[in-house]
Amino acid sequence: METVTLEGARVRLEPMSLDHLDGLTAVGLAPELWRITATNITTRDEMAAYIREALALQKAGTALPFVTMLRNENRVIGSTRFANFDGPNRRAEIGWTWLSQPWQRTGANIEAKLLMLEHAFEVLELNRVEFKTDAINEQSRTALLGIGAKEEGTLRSHMVLWNGRIRDSVYFSIISNEWPDVKRRLHERLARHG
Repeated sequence: METVTLEGARVRLEPMSLDHLDGLTAVGLAPELWRITATNITTRDEMAAYIREALALQKAGTALPFVTMLRNENRVIGSTRFANFDGPNRRAEIGWTWLSQPWQRTGANIEAKLLMLEHAFEVLELNRVEFKTDAINEQSRTALLGIGAKEEGTLRSHMVLWNGRIRDSVYFSIISNEWPDVKRRLHERLARHG
């Protein structure tokens, strides 16, 4: 996966770099963002480590991390990435997605998913895009089902979170022949946000 900027009407997904440290720190230290995630970021140094880890995975060829920018204000509002890229099998995961609270439920995440899925299926020509979420994250599970992703199953005791809780992870996927319907659903959901 080569670095690319993905731009929509609301958001722009820019390749992550350490130049984004101040912007990500400004919006990314709220405890509620990390309550049910594998990582807990509470300081600028921890955010810098998060960025460095994402960039190391990018250098290894398995990830492409983005910073989510509010396009009309050129402001950082969160982050997302392609990960676990498997070129020979033409699949990747979309995850590590978080948005600062003021931009949640505004259509920003819907547009970001649309941009990434368009890139995945129409540019990279992937066969499959995967998602995983915490079993207790009902908001994420409902959103994935709402766009047409298929729930595939639960990996029990899959991860130990930063707070010691053992997480069950629910896997979802979209495959290439489902993409046209998913794309239509995403456009409909975006239209509802105006």
